Amino acid sequence: MATTSRTARHERQTSETSIQMDLNLDGRGSARLDTEIPFFEHMLGHICKQSMFDMELDLRGDLAIDGHHSVEDTAIVFGKLLAQALGEKRGIRRYGHFMLPMDEVLVSVAIDLSGRYHFQYTGPDSINTGKFGVYDAELSLEFLRKFAMYAAINLHIIVHYGENRHHIHEGIFKALGKSLRMAVSLDPALGDSILSTKGVLE
Repeated sequence: MATTSRTARHERQTSETSIQMDLNLDGRGSARLDTEIPFFEHMLGHICKQSMFDMELDLRGDLAIDGHHSVEDTAIVFGKLLAQALGEKRGIRRYGHFMLPMDEVLVSVAIDLSGRYHFQYTGPDSINTGKFGVYDAELSLEFLRKFAMYAAINLHIIVHYGENRHHIHEGIFKALGKSLRMAVSLDPALGDSILSTKGVLE
């Protein structure tokens, strides 16, 4: 079975954002986040807690404009780090899924760490409506789409029903964390093999 350290670090500097992130797939769910966007930190914290990933993030962005560049660029970095930390993906279960209740909301998330990008959201349009503090609600789908793109994964999200906007967003991020936990976990039966008839996941 694969026993190498599954960690990665990346720095991204642009005219719009400055990001440093460390990621450990075999952590304790620790999230040390400094983004100046409280609701975003709240959502990232849910991913970490449910996936058991350790994440350290220092983010500075052009918040005088809005939070778009900060959230989008963080998704890009997170996606790249997940792909980097997984390497050849030897021994991983590859697929993950979780159905999560959040009070009156029910959410399903399914992922395939396939090396190929696809993003699908099915649910109420209200997910893009309003703000949470300085965080525009529409940024959640932007984050999820760009994360899936740069991690090169299939990510499918269904909000079956529910009304409370906070519960919808939180349910999605929690279910994503649970699904990631399943997908990146090592299967003793696989050893160092790759769960694909092609012999590669790319």
